[in-house]
Amino acid sequence: QVQLVESGGGLVQAGGSLRLSCAASGRTSSRYTMGWFRQAPGKEREFVASISWSGSYTGYVDSVKGRFTISRDNAKNTVYLQMNSLKPEDTAVYYCALRTGNMATMSIGTVDYWGQGTQVTVSS
Repeated sequence: QVQLVESGGGLVQAGGSLRLSCAASGRTSSRYTMGWFRQAPGKEREFVASISWSGSYTGYVDSVKGRFTISRDNAKNTVYLQMNSLKPEDTAVYYCALRTGNMATMSIGTVDYWGQGTQVTVSS
């Protein structure tokens, strides 16, 4: 079993920044892709960003490109999401996700493990 624990969420004003962290523990495979999804009230969960094991491949939803940066530290089994220039529409519960293998992409259907989620609220 794999556990994913997120941290770093909170309340921030529009234009501000937050950094989310997600630490993986348990029976992780030797290589795995990690990512972030989010779900706003009344909306479906959507992909935000992903990063391959090697870090060679990253992907972002169009609405966060240029504002969010995903990174990882494999020595710490941790993935980060640096969120800058936050907007009220970024308000959501953010979920960390893990996909087994060194994959270039990630989608809801390919996630093997989910974190419990962390709330991000951006006030206008």
